[in-house]
Amino acid sequence: MSSVMKETFFAKKESVDRKWFVVDATDHPVGKLAAEIARILRGKHKPVYTPHVDTGDFVVVINAEKIVLTGNKWDQKLYRWRTTRPGSMKERTARQMLEKHPEHILEHAVKGMLPKNRLGKQMYKKLKVYVGDEHPHEAQKPEALNL
Repeated sequence: MSSVMKETFFAKKESVDRKWFVVDATDHPVGKLAAEIARILRGKHKPVYTPHVDTGDFVVVINAEKIVLTGNKWDQKLYRWRTTRPGSMKERTARQMLEKHPEHILEHAVKGMLPKNRLGKQMYKKLKVYVGDEHPHEAQKPEALNL
């Protein structure tokens, strides 16, 4: 009996075939939508997924202002950040964030679901979020993704 070991397959970043997807965020809960987008950005939906290689696809999200938060999150969820000045902590509720920068809500949720390293930053750069249903990526011929 001969034991023949097969080699383990690892995707190479040069051989990754990337697609473009368009997602309409209208009436989708933020968390569920962000989880699915993060899965696509990481490449986990592909059979060639390799954890240490960015095998994911590009995702264009439109209508970011029409997302849904459940419960009282519009008034209770806080987004906090600091500027470079001492004592400069800023905070906004989700409702205030929706009025000023609605795309930041979804970007923040997706970023939290990606790896916290250089690979995660590469994956995050493939996310494009837009307010309204127009986007400048028609030349890439993105496929509609129904979630």
